[in-house]
Amino acid sequence: MEGLLDFVLRDVLTRVGGVDHCVSEFIRVTHMLLPEHVFLRIVPELATGGCTPAGVPVRAQLLGSDPVCMAENAARLAGMGPHGIDLNFGCPAKVVNRHGGGAALLEDPELLTRIVAAVRRAVPPSMPVSAKMRLGFNNDARAVECAQAIASGGADELVVHARTKADAYRPPAYWERVNDIRLGVSIPVIANGEIWTVDDAQRCRDASGCNSLMLGRGMVTDPGLALAIRRADGQNVAPDVLWEDLLPLIGAFWLLVVDRLELRQQAGRLKQWLNFLRRHYPQAEVAYGALRTLHDPVAVTQWMVEQRALAPGYTRYHEPLPQTGSQP
Repeated sequence: MEGLLDFVLRDVLTRVGGVDHCVSEFIRVTHMLLPEHVFLRIVPELATGGCTPAGVPVRAQLLGSDPVCMAENAARLAGMGPHGIDLNFGCPAKVVNRHGGGAALLEDPELLTRIVAAVRRAVPPSMPVSAKMRLGFNNDARAVECAQAIASGGADELVVHARTKADAYRPPAYWERVNDIRLGVSIPVIANGEIWTVDDAQRCRDASGCNSLMLGRGMVTDPGLALAIRRADGQNVAPDVLWEDLLPLIGAFWLLVVDRLELRQQAGRLKQWLNFLRRHYPQAEVAYGALRTLHDPVAVTQWMVEQRALAPGYTRYHEPLPQTGSQP
């Protein structure tokens, strides 16, 4: 989820718990072998054993359409220690699709096989190679064929976003079509799309036949969603994440944003997350309204102190770290 679920939000959300592993934002591969610093900028967890600070493994995601170039970049990336390589066959962005990447590849199943096979050969046999696809580009007529192409290339696991590119993010998600895919391949299939609540998760499981789920915007909106799903499964996990529990995490998120992102991005990133949170937390609506017109990080920090998201008396303000550069 480019521009949203970056390493900063991965850090904070995985502190809550309930997540088995994460997938990074996509790393765009075009015509060249990318230097290691590009991988590190998007997946800084590579410098710390491939895990978030909370210890959750991260798979690095590649997006591209040239099998040889994808393989070369996957090999270099694998040498940096991610907990797997993920391939993006689902991005609906026009600029990506116009250049033959993301969901556009679902129009060419044979190319899907070649990309997956090239990457599979390029990385160690013990390193998982997974893929994420949508149901199709303009329609879902070739959904099972595309999934079989990905599986035949050697993918170890497949995540299916239960909409086509043409559907974008409009409800509903067609979870029953994920079941068709699950029955058509021999590799594990994970369902994704329109999972906002525990009830959504159960209905998705019932319709798709998949026990494993990938959470995206639902967990950004409700950071306790993964835990809540596990609790509904009968697991002994932490209780619901209340607003009072979330405030220190919002404060931690803000400090990471200030430390790691450029000044022009900082207030906007906080408002972006609050905009999602207000779908689940009424208090986030109030917070969003209070911060909506603030752009000065010092003023935002003061608001954080007043709301007890930061310790009383906290006044320190950091300029962004120069070695990090801009947000990927």
